[in-house]
Amino acid sequence: MAGNSDPLNARAKLAVTAGKAVAAASRAAGRGSGSVIGGRVALRLDPDLLGRLAQNLDVVLVSATNGKTTTTRLIAEALRAAGPVVSNALGANMPAGITSALAGGSDAKFGVIEVDEKYLAGVARDTDPKCIALLNLSRDQLDRAAETRMLAENWREGLSGSKAVIVANCDDPLVVWAASSSPNVIWVAAGQMWQEDAWSCPSCGGVMQRPGDDWFCGECGFRRPTPSWALSGDHVLDPHGSAWPIHLQLPGRANKANAASSAAVAAVFGVPPQVALERMYQVQAVAGRYDVVQFLERDLRLLLAKNPAGWLETFSLIDPPPTPVILSVNARSADGTDTSWLWDVDYTRLTGHPIFVIGDRKLDLAVRLEVANQHFQVCDNLDQAVQQAPPGRIEVIANYTAFQDLRRRVGN
Repeated sequence: MAGNSDPLNARAKLAVTAGKAVAAASRAAGRGSGSVIGGRVALRLDPDLLGRLAQNLDVVLVSATNGKTTTTRLIAEALRAAGPVVSNALGANMPAGITSALAGGSDAKFGVIEVDEKYLAGVARDTDPKCIALLNLSRDQLDRAAETRMLAENWREGLSGSKAVIVANCDDPLVVWAASSSPNVIWVAAGQMWQEDAWSCPSCGGVMQRPGDDWFCGECGFRRPTPSWALSGDHVLDPHGSAWPIHLQLPGRANKANAASSAAVAAVFGVPPQVALERMYQVQAVAGRYDVVQFLERDLRLLLAKNPAGWLETFSLIDPPPTPVILSVNARSADGTDTSWLWDVDYTRLTGHPIFVIGDRKLDLAVRLEVANQHFQVCDNLDQAVQQAPPGRIEVIANYTAFQDLRRRVGN
């Protein structure tokens, strides 16, 4: 708990100081926040630093393919009702970035930490979390991410016997398989719009049956557990059967699901659902996502979608046709360099929208849209796309580095 004796020895303090100095130098040079390089330097000087920094915190880890940055932010807002929070709010979610974030929270009681799926088991080992939230697993960064079944297996092995309370989405079979090795699981019915990565049983490889909202394997009996929390329309149902209204400034069903999981996590720390959900209303945007900005005398709403599941959820929340839509796709290192995932996205959902295509891999996307019988224009850049778009607010959907490019261009 916070307020105990200082867990940092002289070496750890030197590592923190050096990391902060390097991060400050990186910021001054205009190379971003500096959190990753600062964390790397600090961990090089003290490889045990992450564990030391977490020692006096009640730690929550949040991992998923989609929604982890937003859910981390929602949980952090909810837990501030119970004490100071330190969090990697900008999404630097590997050990170096996490170390940097925790080094800046000396008076915190809670550490709310987003963790990249591939690093979850290691970070859980280092930080001794009180709670771990597992939201979903789907295909992402195809050139380097392990196949989803392997990721679920890594989670399952890494969390086996964990003392943490696991808050897990019972509608995602891969998440259920991963969480089932833990003795203390709270199941949340958060839904699963994208199901293409969950047709075979993670336990035996059999074909998954999906009657209605249920799922089970007809061969080995692996099945959806009974949830104690659930998203039901615009309400969260708690374990006592009470329905609590969700009031968010963030759009879409996916964010209501994130709020349901966040309310379940907050309850683990004694924050009641009503208090948790009221505090979540404060969140207007998350690292630029969902922001509406003015650019070239037009309103642009910035939406991040990194993989097929994310694009599917995003299409469900854009304004109806004939709202213009700008799509931007890059394939740089942080995105994954394999763009074959574009063929997994159902672009017929954009029928009736004027579509404008930009980004490093605009021609890859153009071919995909052509096959989907969509009408679109390929543009050189954001400025040209905005100038050619018909009147009205413009929805701008981009993958990771394309989103960062857009934010820089519009000054967000």
